[in-house]
Amino acid sequence: MNISQGDPQPRIIANKQVHIDKAVKKTRFKNKGYFLLLMPPLIVFIIGMIIPLFMGIYNSFTDWDGISLTKNWVGITNYIEIFKDEIFMKAFKFTFLFMIFNTIIQNVSALFLAVILDSSIKAKNLYRVIIFSPVLLSPILVGQIWTKMYGDILPSLNDLLGTNLSFSLFSSPDTVLSGLLIANNWQWIGYWMLIYLAGLQAIPKELYEASTVDGGNWWQKFRHITIPMLGPSITICTIGIATGSLKVFELIVASTNGGPGDSSQSLIMYIFNSAFTSQRASYASAMSVIFLIVLLVFAFIQLKVLRKREVEL
Repeated sequence: MNISQGDPQPRIIANKQVHIDKAVKKTRFKNKGYFLLLMPPLIVFIIGMIIPLFMGIYNSFTDWDGISLTKNWVGITNYIEIFKDEIFMKAFKFTFLFMIFNTIIQNVSALFLAVILDSSIKAKNLYRVIIFSPVLLSPILVGQIWTKMYGDILPSLNDLLGTNLSFSLFSSPDTVLSGLLIANNWQWIGYWMLIYLAGLQAIPKELYEASTVDGGNWWQKFRHITIPMLGPSITICTIGIATGSLKVFELIVASTNGGPGDSSQSLIMYIFNSAFTSQRASYASAMSVIFLIVLLVFAFIQLKVLRKREVEL
Protein backbone atom coordinates (compact mmCIF):
# COMPACT_ATOMS: atom_id res chain seq x y z
CA MET A 1 0.00 0.00 0.00
CA ASN A 2 1.40 3.38 -0.97
CA ILE A 3 1.87 6.00 1.73
CA SER A 4 0.01 9.19 0.95
CA GLN A 5 1.65 12.58 1.12
CA GLY A 6 -0.37 13.43 4.21
CA ASP A 7 0.82 10.35 6.10
CA PRO A 8 2.84 11.55 9.21
CA GLN A 9 4.77 8.29 9.54
CA PRO A 10 7.84 9.35 7.47
CA ARG A 11 8.07 12.63 9.40
CA ILE A 12 7.99 10.77 12.74
CA ILE A 13 10.76 8.44 11.61
CA ALA A 14 12.81 11.41 10.38
CA ASN A 15 12.37 13.27 13.70
CA LYS A 16 13.43 10.18 15.65
CA GLN A 17 16.54 9.85 13.51
CA VAL A 18 17.38 13.51 14.15
CA HIS A 19 17.07 12.97 17.92
CA ILE A 20 19.23 9.85 17.71
CA ASP A 21 21.91 11.71 15.76
CA LYS A 22 21.87 14.53 18.32
CA ALA A 23 22.17 12.03 21.20
CA VAL A 24 25.11 10.30 19.51
CA LYS A 25 26.88 13.62 18.93
CA LYS A 26 26.24 14.65 22.56
CA THR A 27 27.63 11.34 23.83
CA ARG A 28 30.71 11.69 21.65
CA PHE A 29 31.23 15.23 22.95
CA LYS A 30 30.95 14.01 26.55
CA ASN A 31 33.40 11.19 25.88
CA LYS A 32 35.88 13.66 24.42
CA GLY A 33 35.41 15.85 27.50
CA TYR A 34 36.10 12.93 29.84
CA PHE A 35 39.19 12.03 27.83
CA LEU A 36 40.49 15.61 28.05
CA LEU A 37 39.96 15.57 31.83
CA LEU A 38 41.92 12.31 32.07
CA MET A 39 44.81 13.56 29.94
CA PRO A 40 46.71 15.58 32.62
CA PRO A 41 46.88 12.79 35.25
CA LEU A 42 47.53 10.23 32.49
CA ILE A 43 50.48 12.25 31.21
CA VAL A 44 51.84 12.66 34.75
CA PHE A 45 51.44 8.91 35.33
CA ILE A 46 53.25 8.03 32.10
CA ILE A 47 56.09 10.49 32.75
CA GLY A 48 56.40 9.78 36.47
CA MET A 49 55.78 6.02 36.53
CA ILE A 50 55.76 4.18 33.21
CA ILE A 51 58.80 5.79 31.57
CA PRO A 52 61.00 5.50 34.72
CA LEU A 53 59.90 1.88 35.10
CA PHE A 54 61.11 0.91 31.64
CA MET A 55 64.24 3.02 32.05
CA GLY A 56 64.98 1.20 35.29
CA ILE A 57 64.51 -2.19 33.64
CA TYR A 58 66.89 -1.17 30.85
CA ASN A 59 69.46 0.22 33.32
CA SER A 60 69.42 -3.06 35.25
CA PHE A 61 71.14 -4.70 32.28
CA THR A 62 73.92 -2.09 32.15
CA ASP A 63 76.83 -0.94 34.31
CA TRP A 64 75.54 2.63 34.74
CA ASP A 65 76.76 4.40 37.89
CA GLY A 66 73.93 6.94 37.94
CA ILE A 67 76.11 9.90 36.94
CA SER A 68 78.05 9.22 33.75
CA LEU A 69 76.47 9.49 30.31
CA THR A 70 77.85 6.16 29.12
CA LYS A 71 76.16 2.84 29.71
CA ASN A 72 77.67 -0.50 28.81
CA TRP A 73 75.42 -3.52 28.30
CA VAL A 74 76.30 -6.30 30.80
CA GLY A 75 73.28 -8.57 30.41
CA ILE A 76 72.11 -10.40 33.52
CA THR A 77 75.35 -9.84 35.45
CA ASN A 78 73.64 -7.62 38.02
CA TYR A 79 70.90 -10.19 38.63
CA ILE A 80 73.45 -12.97 39.14
CA GLU A 81 75.34 -10.81 41.63
CA ILE A 82 72.17 -10.13 43.62
CA PHE A 83 71.72 -13.78 44.56
CA LYS A 84 75.34 -13.90 45.72
CA ASP A 85 74.99 -10.72 47.80
CA GLU A 86 74.81 -11.62 51.51
CA ILE A 87 73.69 -8.10 52.49
CA PHE A 88 70.79 -8.29 50.03
CA MET A 89 69.72 -11.65 51.45
CA LYS A 90 69.98 -10.29 54.98
CA ALA A 91 67.94 -7.21 54.06
CA PHE A 92 65.37 -9.44 52.34
CA LYS A 93 65.08 -11.63 55.44
CA PHE A 94 64.68 -8.62 57.74
CA THR A 95 62.04 -7.06 55.48
CA PHE A 96 60.13 -10.34 55.23
CA LEU A 97 60.14 -10.86 59.02
CA PHE A 98 59.08 -7.26 59.57
CA MET A 99 56.21 -7.75 57.14
CA ILE A 100 55.01 -11.01 58.73
CA PHE A 101 55.02 -9.76 62.33
CA ASN A 102 53.72 -6.32 61.41
CA THR A 103 50.79 -7.72 59.42
CA ILE A 104 49.73 -10.07 62.22
CA ILE A 105 50.12 -7.56 65.05
CA GLN A 106 48.45 -4.65 63.28
CA ASN A 107 45.54 -6.72 61.98
CA VAL A 108 44.76 -8.32 65.33
CA SER A 109 45.29 -5.12 67.34
CA ALA A 110 43.28 -2.94 64.94
CA LEU A 111 40.37 -5.40 64.90
CA PHE A 112 40.47 -5.74 68.70
CA LEU A 113 40.37 -1.97 69.20
CA ALA A 114 37.65 -1.56 66.58
CA VAL A 115 35.42 -4.10 68.32
CA ILE A 116 35.93 -2.38 71.68
CA LEU A 117 35.34 1.13 70.31
CA ASP A 118 32.25 -0.02 68.41
CA SER A 119 30.60 -0.95 71.70
CA SER A 120 28.76 1.36 74.06
CA ILE A 121 31.74 2.37 76.21
CA LYS A 122 31.96 5.98 77.38
CA ALA A 123 34.15 8.55 75.59
CA LYS A 124 34.75 6.17 72.69
CA ASN A 125 35.07 9.08 70.23
CA LEU A 126 37.88 10.51 72.37
CA TYR A 127 39.65 7.16 72.37
CA ARG A 128 39.31 6.93 68.60
CA VAL A 129 40.95 10.35 68.19
CA ILE A 130 43.79 9.45 70.56
CA ILE A 131 44.52 6.14 68.83
CA PHE A 132 44.28 7.65 65.35
CA SER A 133 46.35 10.79 66.03
CA PRO A 134 49.82 9.18 65.47
CA VAL A 135 48.79 8.48 61.86
CA LEU A 136 49.03 12.24 61.23
CA LEU A 137 52.75 12.22 62.06
CA SER A 138 55.43 11.56 59.47
CA PRO A 139 57.46 8.32 59.78
CA ILE A 140 60.60 10.48 60.17
CA LEU A 141 59.13 12.15 63.25
CA VAL A 142 57.90 8.82 64.62
CA GLY A 143 61.41 7.38 64.30
CA GLN A 144 62.86 10.33 66.22
CA ILE A 145 60.16 10.10 68.90
CA TRP A 146 60.83 6.43 69.58
CA THR A 147 64.59 6.91 69.52
CA LYS A 148 64.07 9.44 72.32
CA MET A 149 61.65 7.08 74.09
CA TYR A 150 64.06 4.13 74.09
CA GLY A 151 67.11 6.29 74.82
CA ASP A 152 65.91 8.68 77.55
CA ILE A 153 62.26 8.56 78.57
CA LEU A 154 61.67 4.84 79.19
CA PRO A 155 65.06 4.24 80.92
CA SER A 156 64.13 6.95 83.42
CA LEU A 157 61.35 4.64 84.63
CA ASN A 158 64.02 2.42 86.14
CA ASP A 159 64.80 5.17 88.62
CA LEU A 160 61.15 5.62 89.51
CA LEU A 161 60.38 1.90 89.81
CA GLY A 162 63.72 0.83 91.21
CA THR A 163 64.18 -1.71 88.40
CA ASN A 164 66.99 -2.47 85.99
CA LEU A 165 65.07 -3.12 82.76
CA SER A 166 66.68 -2.53 79.38
CA PHE A 167 64.72 -0.30 77.02
CA SER A 168 67.48 0.26 74.46
CA LEU A 169 65.76 -1.77 71.77
CA PHE A 170 67.45 0.05 68.90
CA SER A 171 70.96 -0.63 70.19
CA SER A 172 70.99 -4.42 69.85
CA PRO A 173 70.62 -6.62 66.73
CA ASP A 174 68.47 -9.00 68.80
CA THR A 175 65.90 -6.36 69.79
CA VAL A 176 65.96 -3.83 66.94
CA LEU A 177 63.17 -5.61 65.05
CA SER A 178 60.93 -5.51 68.13
CA GLY A 179 61.67 -1.82 68.62
CA LEU A 180 60.75 -0.97 65.04
CA LEU A 181 57.57 -3.06 65.23
CA ILE A 182 56.44 -1.19 68.33
CA ALA A 183 57.09 2.19 66.72
CA ASN A 184 55.41 1.25 63.43
CA ASN A 185 52.36 -0.26 65.11
CA TRP A 186 51.99 2.75 67.40
CA GLN A 187 51.70 4.94 64.32
CA TRP A 188 49.50 2.85 62.02
CA ILE A 189 47.11 0.78 64.17
CA GLY A 190 44.67 3.70 64.34
CA TYR A 191 44.42 3.91 60.55
CA TRP A 192 43.45 0.27 60.10
CA MET A 193 41.22 0.45 63.16
CA LEU A 194 39.04 3.01 61.34
CA ILE A 195 38.67 0.67 58.36
CA TYR A 196 37.51 -2.11 60.67
CA LEU A 197 35.19 0.33 62.44
CA ALA A 198 33.58 1.25 59.12
CA GLY A 199 33.12 -2.45 58.37
CA LEU A 200 31.60 -3.13 61.79
CA GLN A 201 29.14 -0.26 61.51
CA ALA A 202 27.98 -1.56 58.12
CA ILE A 203 26.91 -4.91 59.61
CA PRO A 204 23.09 -5.01 60.01
CA LYS A 205 22.13 -5.05 63.70
CA GLU A 206 19.27 -7.40 62.88
CA LEU A 207 21.79 -10.23 62.46
CA TYR A 208 22.99 -9.84 66.05
CA GLU A 209 19.42 -9.54 67.32
CA ALA A 210 18.43 -12.75 65.53
CA SER A 211 21.46 -14.52 66.98
CA THR A 212 20.51 -13.33 70.47
CA VAL A 213 17.01 -14.71 70.02
CA ASP A 214 18.52 -18.05 68.97
CA GLY A 215 20.66 -18.10 72.11
CA GLY A 216 23.99 -17.18 70.50
CA ASN A 217 26.76 -16.03 72.84
CA TRP A 218 29.41 -13.36 72.20
CA TRP A 219 31.91 -15.72 70.61
CA GLN A 220 29.32 -17.28 68.29
CA LYS A 221 28.24 -13.84 67.11
CA PHE A 222 31.83 -12.81 66.54
CA ARG A 223 32.77 -16.03 64.72
CA HIS A 224 29.68 -16.49 62.56
CA ILE A 225 28.57 -12.87 61.96
CA THR A 226 31.34 -10.35 62.59
CA ILE A 227 34.26 -12.15 60.93
CA PRO A 228 32.37 -13.21 57.75
CA MET A 229 30.85 -9.74 57.32
CA LEU A 230 34.28 -8.15 57.78
CA GLY A 231 35.77 -10.21 54.94
CA PRO A 232 36.32 -7.23 52.57
CA SER A 233 37.81 -5.14 55.40
CA ILE A 234 40.18 -7.96 56.35
CA THR A 235 41.32 -8.24 52.73
CA ILE A 236 41.96 -4.49 52.45
CA CYS A 237 43.82 -4.28 55.76
CA THR A 238 45.93 -7.39 55.24
CA ILE A 239 47.11 -6.42 51.76
CA GLY A 240 47.62 -2.78 52.76
CA ILE A 241 49.65 -3.61 55.87
CA ALA A 242 51.73 -6.27 54.11
CA THR A 243 52.66 -4.17 51.09
CA GLY A 244 53.33 -1.14 53.28
CA SER A 245 55.59 -3.21 55.53
CA LEU A 246 57.63 -4.41 52.58
CA LYS A 247 58.25 -0.76 51.63
CA VAL A 248 59.35 0.43 55.09
CA PHE A 249 62.09 3.05 54.75
CA GLU A 250 61.62 6.43 56.48
CA LEU A 251 61.09 4.96 59.94
CA ILE A 252 64.35 3.01 59.74
CA VAL A 253 66.32 5.96 58.37
CA ALA A 254 65.14 8.22 61.21
CA SER A 255 65.67 5.70 64.01
CA THR A 256 68.36 3.08 63.40
CA ASN A 257 69.71 4.02 59.94
CA GLY A 258 69.94 0.29 59.26
CA GLY A 259 71.94 -0.48 62.39
CA PRO A 260 73.32 -1.79 64.59
CA GLY A 261 75.64 -2.80 61.76
CA ASP A 262 73.22 -3.72 58.98
CA SER A 263 70.84 -5.74 61.17
CA SER A 264 67.82 -3.49 60.46
CA GLN A 265 68.51 -2.56 56.86
CA SER A 266 65.40 -3.05 54.73
CA LEU A 267 65.34 -3.82 51.02
CA ILE A 268 64.28 -0.29 50.11
CA MET A 269 67.08 1.15 52.22
CA TYR A 270 69.69 -1.15 50.67
CA ILE A 271 68.47 -0.22 47.18
CA PHE A 272 68.67 3.48 48.09
CA ASN A 273 72.18 3.15 49.52
CA SER A 274 73.37 1.17 46.50
CA ALA A 275 72.07 3.80 44.09
CA PHE A 276 73.08 7.03 45.85
CA THR A 277 75.84 6.11 48.30
CA SER A 278 77.69 3.39 46.42
CA GLN A 279 76.81 4.92 43.02
CA ARG A 280 75.69 1.57 41.61
CA ALA A 281 72.48 2.69 39.95
CA SER A 282 72.32 -0.29 37.60
CA TYR A 283 72.67 -2.75 40.48
CA ALA A 284 70.01 -0.86 42.43
CA SER A 285 67.76 -0.99 39.36
CA ALA A 286 68.15 -4.77 39.18
CA MET A 287 67.23 -5.10 42.86
CA SER A 288 64.24 -2.81 42.28
CA VAL A 289 63.00 -5.03 39.44
CA ILE A 290 63.24 -8.13 41.63
CA PHE A 291 61.57 -6.32 44.51
CA LEU A 292 58.73 -5.15 42.24
CA ILE A 293 58.16 -8.71 40.99
CA VAL A 294 58.13 -10.06 44.55
CA LEU A 295 55.73 -7.33 45.62
CA LEU A 296 53.30 -7.97 42.75
CA VAL A 297 53.38 -11.75 43.16
CA PHE A 298 52.90 -11.50 46.90
CA ALA A 299 49.99 -9.05 46.57
CA PHE A 300 48.37 -11.22 43.87
CA ILE A 301 48.62 -14.37 46.00
CA GLN A 302 47.26 -12.55 49.02
CA LEU A 303 44.35 -11.17 47.04
CA LYS A 304 43.46 -14.56 45.56
CA VAL A 305 43.67 -16.35 48.92
CA LEU A 306 41.75 -13.70 50.85
CA ARG A 307 39.05 -13.35 48.19
CA LYS A 308 38.56 -17.11 48.26
CA ARG A 309 38.41 -16.96 52.03
CA GLU A 310 35.70 -14.28 51.84
CA VAL A 311 33.53 -16.61 49.75
CA GLU A 312 34.09 -19.51 52.17
CA LEU A 313 33.16 -17.38 55.16
